[in-house]
Parts: sequence; structure tokens; C-alpha cells
Amino acid sequence: MNADAETHEFLLDNLFFANIDGPEVQKGKLKVVLSVKKTSRAFDLDFQIEGIVFVPCDRCLDDVELPINTSEKLVVKLGREHGSEGDNIIIVPEDEGDINVAWLIYEFIALAIPMKHVHAPGKCNKGVTGKLSKHLRGSADEDKDEDMDDMSDEVITDDEETEAPTDPRWNELKKILDNN
Repeated sequence: MNADAETHEFLLDNLFFANIDGPEVQKGKLKVVLSVKKTSRAFDLDFQIEGIVFVPCDRCLDDVELPINTSEKLVVKLGREHGSEGDNIIIVPEDEGDINVAWLIYEFIALAIPMKHVHAPGKCNKGVTGKLSKHLRGSADEDKDEDMDDMSDEVITDDEETEAPTDPRWNELKKILDNN
């Protein structure tokens, strides 16, 4: 970090997420290091965010722990009224001269979360995945030998199970799926 930069550290916990009341993240523990450097025309903000968040698993709905490690840059300029110039430039009224970065930090965290939130294989709630597997398969006999965590992300519908004439080229592609 630059010697001219002013550094601020924040420790975010569940209380931060409760106060923000954002939809993506409700719980977590993160450290934010914010470096503010004043230039002749603006303020350069460097955010370093590292820690963990807890979000519902897409498969069993129990909380899954996801690591977060992201760096973001933002430029804050003084102007006449609130506004923005592109994705990373914010304008703050000169007479106010301050900016609350809490929501910006929350958005940086939410953007760093992967699209898919699932437990590691074998870690999902067995009761929920067992019921889900039963409903996806349609037959209680089939899910006795199979674990929900080993299933692919595809859902087989009744329409797909019916035998219909298929192009023989698809059989070669199906062999690839069978090997995985």
C-alpha cells in the first residue's frame, strides 16, 4: 500500500449483515482493509475483503460456508450532486463530502459469491437429500443404492424417460455422460 494512503480496517460479522438486510448474505465473518488515497481530482479507494460467508445450500437448504477473497477499486469524485460515471466512479456532493461504504462492501461480497452454493459431496443434510432424491427418481427402489451427492445436476422428467426414436449420433454423446 502507498505511504500516502490512509488505511481503515473493518471486521464484519452477523450483526453487519443483519443491519444491511441484503438478500444474498445473512451471515459471515470477514475482514475488510480499505485504503484511501487522495489524488488531485478524486479519492482512490482500494478494498481488500477476506473471510467466509454462510449462504443456503442450493440442494439441502442448510448453511454452507463459502470463502471470500476479493479486491475491488473505486474512485470517488466531488461534484454538485450524487451520481456515477461508469461502474467504478462515484460522484459525491462537494457540500456533503462523505460516503457510506457499507452497502458498497456488501455488494462486493455478494458479487464474490459463486453462483452455485452446494456442500462438498456427502455433507448435505441426508434427510432433505433423501426426500429430494425420492421425488426426483419417482421410485423408492432406485434411491436405495444411490446417494444424492453423486447425482448430476440434471433432473429427469417423465417426458424424457419415454422411449422415442433418437438420432444415432446422440448415442455416442451419451457414452461420454455414462463415463462420468
